[in-house]
Amino acid sequence: MTPSAVPNLRRAAPRIALILAMTLIFVLLTGLLDGGKGVLPLRLLDQPRFPIANAWPGLLFAGLLLVMTRRLLLSFGLAYLLQGLIYGVSALKAANLGTPLLPADFRMVGQLRKGGFHLLAGYLPHSPWPYLALIAGVLILLAMWRLEPPLFARRTGGKRLAAGGVLLLLFGSLLGGWSGWAKIYNGRVLWLEPWSAASTRVHAGLLSELVMFHLQYGQQKPKPDRTIAEQLIGQSADALRQHLAMPNASVLPDIVVVQSESFFDPSIMKGYAHSDLTPNLHRLAQHGISGALHVPTFGGGTIRTEFEVLSGLSLRYFDNLQFPYLQIGRKPMSSLVQVLDEHGYATVAVHGNDPTFWNRNIAFKTLGFQRFVSQSAFPPDAPNDGKYMADSAMTDEIMRQLKDSGPPQFIFAISIEAHGPYDVVPKDTAARDAIAVPAGIEGKNKLELQTYLYHMQHADQELGRLAALLAKRQRPALLLFYGDHLPALTDSYRIDGFVNGGDMLAQAGTWLLVDPHATTGQPVHEDTAAWLLPGKLLAAAGIHDDPYFALTELLGPQLAALTRAPGAPQPDEDAATRQLDQSMGSVEQLRMNRKLQAVLAKVIGGTPAPTTVVHAAPAPATPGEGARLTH
Repeated sequence: MTPSAVPNLRRAAPRIALILAMTLIFVLLTGLLDGGKGVLPLRLLDQPRFPIANAWPGLLFAGLLLVMTRRLLLSFGLAYLLQGLIYGVSALKAANLGTPLLPADFRMVGQLRKGGFHLLAGYLPHSPWPYLALIAGVLILLAMWRLEPPLFARRTGGKRLAAGGVLLLLFGSLLGGWSGWAKIYNGRVLWLEPWSAASTRVHAGLLSELVMFHLQYGQQKPKPDRTIAEQLIGQSADALRQHLAMPNASVLPDIVVVQSESFFDPSIMKGYAHSDLTPNLHRLAQHGISGALHVPTFGGGTIRTEFEVLSGLSLRYFDNLQFPYLQIGRKPMSSLVQVLDEHGYATVAVHGNDPTFWNRNIAFKTLGFQRFVSQSAFPPDAPNDGKYMADSAMTDEIMRQLKDSGPPQFIFAISIEAHGPYDVVPKDTAARDAIAVPAGIEGKNKLELQTYLYHMQHADQELGRLAALLAKRQRPALLLFYGDHLPALTDSYRIDGFVNGGDMLAQAGTWLLVDPHATTGQPVHEDTAAWLLPGKLLAAAGIHDDPYFALTELLGPQLAALTRAPGAPQPDEDAATRQLDQSMGSVEQLRMNRKLQAVLAKVIGGTPAPTTVVHAAPAPATPGEGARLTH
């Protein structure tokens, strides 16, 4: 060390001490803000890497701000305020959906300008205190900007530029998911439970959880094992050939699928175990196929279930696809819609909301829909009930879209009336208030449960009305009805619980497949999963020549119960199921990568071309019918 360096170091020592003190305070305050038992302030004494790793992203950001502004309190204060916003959003998500933030949730930022703000804003706190606290924090930071003296002189610009470059490189590599960070953010150094973001957060802290899930799932794509996929298909080759040899139906039915927002049968809750709040569902089930439906989400994330139903792929095998419509791109992909299109169907999606939300306008092209009828194509007087379009308006639009002549039709309708939050006043408050609620559920929880049941009963009524209208038509038809997920009534579930005693994240919804013209027949009870519905629908329609969906019909029932929402407790698997699960994952990953067809041709000796069905040309779109999707 040169003689001149000693005085410089002495002069810099107080500033270095201030930065180190502020760093320690930031780590301690981050632990208090987090509240997870693994990162509380006292954990610095026995496992310091946990609270330090959790505070590290914020510290890097604070360091960048310090280099730019030269103001210590302002930099660390702004970093802490932004960190607090992340924690606040995560708390809102956990309260409504049962799981903390995940890296893929940040994709929702782009949806705010695509019609999503009005939907997501309903989950914001109604109390003024959080907003007042945020305003106060901003005012304090503005005061710091004006009043706090700089910690460094301007002449230190060269050193600050070098330090800023290093900090920017570190922070950018962390956000970009550089694999080197996995030496710190992994399950051996910290605490990672890949099947449960909530457990990871409690032990490792929210910010460490975000980094670890980003590193594990953000960049990587699942790599299929072609060998085990071939072995699985080979074991089923004879049954597959037999299935594919079945003749297709000579007359194909119109198919109407209703994805009913947040629909489930409340009889699975303890307080409603002996009630019948879904009489039309139960009546139609007496001559149809119905049962529990395992779905890959809870409380929200409709597109997860929707993607599984339309693609026939299980998100269980694609951890990197948290919000598939925002991630699958624009290249056409194999789907139920594509199979129906190959068999001459006119394919239409119907949804009374903004078409750009969840990127549906792009995703539906990718999946093969010919047209998408969205909110603007509904009649101007289409009624709302509560915050969103009434299910009765959707039924009316389905019937408007169905033609009495021409090719068979596939209508995929997405309802929205029963979407949360459930504190918006419905059209008929007297009917809402008359709904009985189990003892112990009071106040805000009671009102939200009553509001949900009010809308859910409308969904059941519209199911009955739609089935009756389809039965009056002369054309053959199939009606598939299912709920996309349970509603986010987390407090009511915790108070009352479920008949099976299970966790709310692991509860199954319900599904029904029925011929509306049928009035007799034995009911069939079958529990299944969302990704298996396309195979069942095609089989019921008399379409047997798609080998992938035939394979899901053969092997899917053994895997159905493995479908769970993110963060749900995982069911036990025996060795045989575990092997089947792994092999099916490789089959689906090959399908996603457009390589399954070659494997099928190799193993089962080629697959038949789709049956050519000759029909009258579909009627051209008329005003009000919705946009035609071009591919």
